[in-house]
Amino acid sequence: MLYIIIKALHIVFMVSYFAGIFYLVRIFVYYKDTDAFQDEKKKILREQYAFMARRLWNIITVPAGIIMTVCGLTMIFLNFGLMKMPWFHLKLTFLIGLAIYHYWCWKKVKQIVALNGNTLQTPNLKLRQANEVATFILFLVVFTVILKSQVIEYWWQLITGFFVLVFLIMMTVKLVNKGKNKN
Repeated sequence: MLYIIIKALHIVFMVSYFAGIFYLVRIFVYYKDTDAFQDEKKKILREQYAFMARRLWNIITVPAGIIMTVCGLTMIFLNFGLMKMPWFHLKLTFLIGLAIYHYWCWKKVKQIVALNGNTLQTPNLKLRQANEVATFILFLVVFTVILKSQVIEYWWQLITGFFVLVFLIMMTVKLVNKGKNKN
């Protein structure tokens, strides 16, 4: 019963963590979108976005990430047989990617706060595309956990499907941005 409760908590805080990460990168995009605004409006909005990013990071994203990680490690401790499962190794590999993305987000939060209202040098399109990275990682982790051993057996179909999904999302982002720039 303890394992099931820990697993439920792991899922709840995983959802909270990803909600934080998803919105955080949107804040980066909104911050960058202020480049074209008049100085007074730009200053006010950038201060607000920096405040929101810092609060979201410190109050929701990091605490949820810590609890999610502690619950995950507890589940491994309670069921060490997971470490013998090939699908679990794949999940851990994707989580390393998530850790790298988490670090990038942390650096970007620090950068926006330190800019003190100045221009963010990262191009808008790159921020919009980076906004999809967490979606890809979530997709990979969820499919790996749900399909378990089938992931190993049908890995090439899943990888192909994943790259098709990545391509479609990236092209959609580009098209939406292209249409936005015309207006």
